[in-house]
Amino acid sequence: MGFVSTVLGFCGFGSGLTAGVVIGYYLFIYFQPSDVKNPKIRPLVELDSKSLERILSEIPLWVKCPDYDRIDWLNKFLETMWPYLNKAICSTATKIAEPIIAENTAKYKIDSVEFEKFTLGSLPPSFQGMKVYVTDEQELIMEPSLKWAGNPNVTVVVKAYGLKATIQVVDLQIFAAPRITLKPLVSNFPCFAKIFVSLMEKPHVDFGLKLLGVDLMAIPGLYGFVQETIKNQVVNMYLWPKTLEVPILDPAIALKKPVGIVQIKVVGARKLQKKDLLGKSDPFVKLKLSDNKLSFQKTKVKYNNLNPEWNEEFRFVIKDLETQSLELSVYDWEKVGRPEKMGMNVIQLRELTPDETKPLTLKLLKNMDPNDVQNEKSRGEIILEVTYKPFKEEDLPKDVSEDANIVQKAPDGTPLDGGLLVVIVHEAKDLEGKHHTNPYVKILYRGEDKKTKHIRKNKDPRWEEVFEFVCEKPPINDKIHVEVLSKPPNKGIIHSKEILGYVDISLADVVRNKRTNEKYHLIDSKNGQIQIELEWRTS
Repeated sequence: MGFVSTVLGFCGFGSGLTAGVVIGYYLFIYFQPSDVKNPKIRPLVELDSKSLERILSEIPLWVKCPDYDRIDWLNKFLETMWPYLNKAICSTATKIAEPIIAENTAKYKIDSVEFEKFTLGSLPPSFQGMKVYVTDEQELIMEPSLKWAGNPNVTVVVKAYGLKATIQVVDLQIFAAPRITLKPLVSNFPCFAKIFVSLMEKPHVDFGLKLLGVDLMAIPGLYGFVQETIKNQVVNMYLWPKTLEVPILDPAIALKKPVGIVQIKVVGARKLQKKDLLGKSDPFVKLKLSDNKLSFQKTKVKYNNLNPEWNEEFRFVIKDLETQSLELSVYDWEKVGRPEKMGMNVIQLRELTPDETKPLTLKLLKNMDPNDVQNEKSRGEIILEVTYKPFKEEDLPKDVSEDANIVQKAPDGTPLDGGLLVVIVHEAKDLEGKHHTNPYVKILYRGEDKKTKHIRKNKDPRWEEVFEFVCEKPPINDKIHVEVLSKPPNKGIIHSKEILGYVDISLADVVRNKRTNEKYHLIDSKNGQIQIELEWRTS
């Protein structure tokens, strides 16, 4: 009986399951609603504004407002540059916050407020559009629409009354419409002296706030209070016409007209330190004005010499004799890697007497900190002759900047109608030969060819070699041919020399501008580049 009951029960379960599936499928098909209709497809132009906003809630401003421009290129730029901009923005924000924190810590009797972590995360902001205003003033006004849902990690440590608290800001969202004004516009890079930022409307700010690991925003009533308090503080500080001012250049200097020229003759140096393992040193001098880090001039390299003589002259345009100074640094040239600094010193231009040549012998220092004991170490000395020549009112140039291409005069004996073409081969990058990479540079001009030294097994060589060509007339229509070649390791090797790339450089620009310093992509090279500086010197 037990066996029969089991068999009948199994059969009953199987029959019931099959019958249930069949009946359920029939009921699903039979009782399917008959009022379901296919959706109507209508063009967007036939929809009203509310329907459009409901369907496309995130319509960018460049679609809704014709005076906003589409700037997808800027979003791609931000996406690529964000890791670097992240660090720069955090550093600037820290500097801006420091005086504000210092003022409020004393006011509220707080011992200290420090940033333990400060990063804006990996997600860059997005610009939905930008409006640009053109005015008659020396300024550029931009109003971008900014949306940012980021993943920052800002951790602040607060110490007060013997206690320590850690506050963390996470999951930040900002929707804002800032006004960014670049002014005044000047002729020195980056072509504006200050950045002014203000808000044109109350921003939307949302974030998570953790205290000792506890999410404070989960406390009833606190979320709205904190949000409104922060919004009100931001509005009180930066809502237009109030602005955040970020200085870039000193406008007092940037807008000034040049007052004169300082001429420096680098005579030589004495008792320099030995830097090379298998030789002495290969010194050269680098000169630049203290307020312009991008523009500099330098002497030739004197190989294997601790008492070099250069007797080279340089000129700089001066805008403010009281504040500007001239920095001189002596470096040891290296075949591989960056030049090693041997010492430096500074000439205060306000100490110069106009139209009077002043001989100077300056001790080389590690830096300009008078309290640094390492400055007592002997590094040698540099010998100079400095002359300041102020402009007379009638001789004042109308458009001269400190980046003006002032070059040395051609030596005596140069043709009166011609000049001296100077070619400075600085360095090359990303060279690659098929069988070997021992690069050197060959310069071909008007039947003359000149070569640099070859550097063994180096894809990023640095030469810093100077070549001169005497021209009977300005080479306004000429080109100079520059080849980068690779020398085989041994003379008897089966592989011969290889051409790593070449470039033909027009000389029209250097004749007009007196100096050019450019990087050129090498033809017949995958990624190779070469940096060539050209000067056109006349008597």
